[in-house]
Amino acid sequence: MIDSTTTILITLFIIIQITIFISWIYFLIYTIKSLREVPKLSIFTSYMNIVFPKVSIILPARNEERYIEKCLTSLLKQDYSNYEIIAINDSSSDRTGEIIQKYSIIHSQIIFINAESKPEGWTGKNWACYQGYIKSSGQLFLFTDADTTHSSSTISLAVNHLLAKQLDALTAIPKILVNDFWTKITLPILWTLSVSRYSALKANDPKTNVGYFFGSFFIITKKAYEAVGTHMAVKEEIVEDGALGRKVKEQGFKLRVVHGEEHIHAVWARNSSTLWYGLLRLMIPLYKKEKIKAFMMVIATFFLLIYSLIVLPFLITIALDEKDVAVAINDYSLDLVLLFLTVMSILLLIITSILQLRYAVFHNSLYSLSFPLAGSFIFIAFLSSIINAGKQDVIKWRGRRYSFCGIKYKQ
Repeated sequence: MIDSTTTILITLFIIIQITIFISWIYFLIYTIKSLREVPKLSIFTSYMNIVFPKVSIILPARNEERYIEKCLTSLLKQDYSNYEIIAINDSSSDRTGEIIQKYSIIHSQIIFINAESKPEGWTGKNWACYQGYIKSSGQLFLFTDADTTHSSSTISLAVNHLLAKQLDALTAIPKILVNDFWTKITLPILWTLSVSRYSALKANDPKTNVGYFFGSFFIITKKAYEAVGTHMAVKEEIVEDGALGRKVKEQGFKLRVVHGEEHIHAVWARNSSTLWYGLLRLMIPLYKKEKIKAFMMVIATFFLLIYSLIVLPFLITIALDEKDVAVAINDYSLDLVLLFLTVMSILLLIITSILQLRYAVFHNSLYSLSFPLAGSFIFIAFLSSIINAGKQDVIKWRGRRYSFCGIKYKQ
């Protein structure tokens, strides 16, 4: 028979596992809801024949010689007639500036800028975006990244959608292009976990303060951009797109998040190293501003991805291996309840990951079976963020080194 202390412990484990099980039900339901209800980047026929305003495409680029030509080529093929491309070379050490300059000589739509030395207190990309804004002449600003490509109708669809819905800003979820194994296995879980904080449904709800932009594509009216303070208002942020989108929403402007995977393809993490630093880049600023929330995220990640899906199944397997099955059924029913909840949590995670892989990140569903590796990677990265947040040069991103007692540049 099981003694009372063991029964109490197992009951406690069951309560924890029930909470985790319910959490994964929530993630699954919200994933389905988001995939079905978040609108797509689409055309509104009643707004097809009006005169569209001039769009200034602001394109910062740092060490992007591998991607910049494809990005510029896709932007030059747009079926929208009234636009300019302001391409900013952000202190690149490769051929990025040379490539942009060559394109600007051939194509009059492209305005080439070599970013001036940034003032103290600015991060590099924010300063480059601000330089682009200074040189712009459009009524709408479209910000995009150099590792992003666009279908020929992307700008037309975005402007049409913006005007038809009377929005101040619109951002599109891109199709994420991934080449390395670690990003493929972690992305569906990261996409799922982001639901709790950055759901597109919440961002589209005017009653919430949830707001953000995808740096690969967001379009905003000049009035709204200047009212929130331009990139100057987020000059010290290293996740500037998220911070700027939040300001837009908090100040009462109408923002909408749409599915743009059919039209916009973007690279996020290019290998396991950029994935690692990308996670640190997301978590460390949160820790610096809201320590309790960051700690809670690390704890939640441990229970959702490590404890319930890796540690607990291992311990239960060992425990049941040491017991006779017949005895287990009669005297260890709590163990079996715990095992059932654990198995169901794992199944919910796998189903949710499959949905994300098939309909959001567009990769092989078999990557969902790599959840122990993916969960471990994410948890270790989040924990490392808190441990190393005060160190110098803790983040390497796009050829720069960042710390949170200042910013250093590796030119």
